[in-house]
Amino acid sequence: MRTSLALAVSAALVAGTALGLAPTAQAADTSIRFVDIAGDGGTVLKANVVTPAGGDSAARYPVIVLPTSWAVPQVEYLAQAQKLADSGYVVVSYNSRGFWQSGGEIETAGPKDIADASKVIDWALANTPADPDHVGMAGVSYGAGISLLAAASDPRIKAVAALSGWADLIESIYSGRTQHLQAAALLGGAGYLTGRPGPELKEILGDFLSSNLAKEEDMIAWGRKRSAATHLDRINANGAAIMLGNAWGDTIFPPNQYASFYEKLTGPKRLEFRPGDHATAEATGLLGLPNDTWTSAHRWFDHYLKGADNGIDREQPVQLKPRSDAGYEGYPDWKSVNANRRKFDLGGTQRIWANVDSGANGGVVMLSNLLDQFFQAPPVASVPLLPRAFAGVWQSERYDTPQRVRGTVEVHTTVSSTDESGTLVAYLYDVGPLGLGKLVSNAPYTFHDRTPGRPFGVDLELFSTAYDVPAGHRLALVVDTVDPLYIEHNPTGAQLTFSSPTADPSYVSVPLRAE
Repeated sequence: MRTSLALAVSAALVAGTALGLAPTAQAADTSIRFVDIAGDGGTVLKANVVTPAGGDSAARYPVIVLPTSWAVPQVEYLAQAQKLADSGYVVVSYNSRGFWQSGGEIETAGPKDIADASKVIDWALANTPADPDHVGMAGVSYGAGISLLAAASDPRIKAVAALSGWADLIESIYSGRTQHLQAAALLGGAGYLTGRPGPELKEILGDFLSSNLAKEEDMIAWGRKRSAATHLDRINANGAAIMLGNAWGDTIFPPNQYASFYEKLTGPKRLEFRPGDHATAEATGLLGLPNDTWTSAHRWFDHYLKGADNGIDREQPVQLKPRSDAGYEGYPDWKSVNANRRKFDLGGTQRIWANVDSGANGGVVMLSNLLDQFFQAPPVASVPLLPRAFAGVWQSERYDTPQRVRGTVEVHTTVSSTDESGTLVAYLYDVGPLGLGKLVSNAPYTFHDRTPGRPFGVDLELFSTAYDVPAGHRLALVVDTVDPLYIEHNPTGAQLTFSSPTADPSYVSVPLRAE
């Protein structure tokens, strides 16, 4: 079944690639080879190599290594590899171990995967006209995570473009101490369908999806080892130029963890956020079509691997494209994005029953934010009709001018529960005159080992975004206890109470673009 699926997916990707490359292929005669590369421990990695045409036999070219995305075959990057080779790069793309025809088992960016990346660089330097002083890595999703981790372990890597990836695996799929159910199930299912999960991954995935709290520390340690944020000191010491790109609505690797990681990098760096869901911002570029993300990645490599004076190092390093499909906005750093804030109060006391979906939810993984990207159609809810027995609702005043939300919305409140464990999900809506709310952002929060009936403070960061609230609209915070995106931990019949003590008022803090 895997072989048949590999042929089908490869054929589709190659067909799309051929369409995207047709004009380029007529203009240049780059060399494409399919090869086997010995990875760590001799494991065979299926790869393809694209080299520039017409070069002198003694010439050396900068080299870019591209590990494939999770569950995607090795033809994934052929369109971009062709474009890079046409502009003077050697490009080596390989199927990550454990997937498709590559050997070994899925290690989930473990030590063997990182060793594989160095082995591929070794092979490229020995078997292609690659320049050992100008080595780059790039990738989408899984390839992005491996590229960042490789930059921590291999000082030969001088530039990285990590697209729709993760820097902190725990903050990606276990943020707010809550399992991101649909994301984990999608990754796990795709891994079983297209690859060979190793015993460690099988155990971790089983414990994660079954909410085995006895193994929580082990799961977190496993994830930390596979997070570039854990190896930040080594990345900074090696000094690679790091470009990070992601989508506002990435339901697998939300943008917050990338922004936090970006702020701690000390070398050359760039951060780009655009509308979309996981890997959708890069998707058209994989078919050879014009694509902003890949254009930036090419410029990044041209400057830091070829020394081109293309101005990318003089631009504002944080580039944001709002979900309203307006033009790009530049900022000197992520802190500046969040600098201008406006609060609205979460006054009074509201009590809700758990275990019932109020109708407010974050949508469907990989689908809802794709619709928002192309049609500006995020998940919606009729805020006046949300059942108050199952949802807490607070609204701001009606705004006379547009409110340009930029960055990370913060929620502070006081909660008490009738049980020691529970889950809440907070949603921020843009509410129009008729009460229809469009989802701006959301995030889950889970607690354990709390004393029933005793209030405790909750500070929650919603997933970062860039959303324009029209004049005449208001913002609404909705909190309920069930969302199909997440695993919830509310015992049957539990109740949650939200209050705003005089000494510690509850509020929503909204970052706004300074006009």
